[in-house]
Amino acid sequence: MNITDPQIVLGTMDFGTRVGPDQAFAILDAFVAGGGVWLDTANCYSFWADADGVGGASERVIGAWLRARPGVRDAVRIATKVRQNPLVPHSWPESAEGLSALAVRTGVEESLERLGVDHVDLLWAHAEDRTVPLEETVGAFGELVAKGVALRVGAANHAAWRVERARSLARERGVEPWTALQLRHSLVQPRPLTPVAEGGHRMLGDEDLDLARSEGLTVWSYSSLLWGSYVRPDKPLPPTYDHPGTTRVLSVLDDISGELSVTRNQVVLAWLMRHQIDPIVGASRVEQIEQALAARSVRLSDEHLARFAGAR
Repeated sequence: MNITDPQIVLGTMDFGTRVGPDQAFAILDAFVAGGGVWLDTANCYSFWADADGVGGASERVIGAWLRARPGVRDAVRIATKVRQNPLVPHSWPESAEGLSALAVRTGVEESLERLGVDHVDLLWAHAEDRTVPLEETVGAFGELVAKGVALRVGAANHAAWRVERARSLARERGVEPWTALQLRHSLVQPRPLTPVAEGGHRMLGDEDLDLARSEGLTVWSYSSLLWGSYVRPDKPLPPTYDHPGTTRVLSVLDDISGELSVTRNQVVLAWLMRHQIDPIVGASRVEQIEQALAARSVRLSDEHLARFAGAR
């Protein structure tokens, strides 16, 4: 697979908290053995599940794994995020670090220390911070790229107009612009104009896709498999997904997964990749990431895509 093709991204949010280091190591090993490349983490993962009340556990586990696997750094690319880590334990969002120039620089320095690396391959602004001038944030991200601390930069959970404004400011200042978007997206969608229950999540919309296609931006999706809801009866879809479109799409999903002799999850991941989206997949067991990686060989035809589109 060409590195520019859509890929499965390993989400490591639960590493060091809900997923212990030994299991995380096994998942990371299986991911690399299966040809996986990108690891997605954040400096705030997972403060809400950590007794210390601050983030850093995921990055520490990845760092320990890198040290235990000499040479593996050359085989993986690391993406991390700044913006949300609490500066005061158990105090969020009140003490979230934000996106000031100082916060961005400090956050990245601490991430590099936990990861044990001298750069990350992609640095995300985890969410908007409208208390800080966008010019300041853009300048801070551009400075990190100029120093080689981050090879690329991107925006997660940002409105499309803010991303385009930031890109314009970067061009004016002569610094590296955001070239990637990360938003929540999956095959089934919540009811239109209905807020999702998960605070801070921003759904991928037509404006985001228009921007990405017109500017050549990479798009990553999180919550790609909706926490197992496609395949686990004990994890039903949230109430916001209870509408006729979901029923129709799931019926088509069952038909196509049966025709191709693959799982629902694998069809969903293949559908995302056919739309030039890199899906982030979390895993708590080795077999989960192995099954996800197998989605790369699922071939959805134009007719399959049309059936899904017609069911919405």
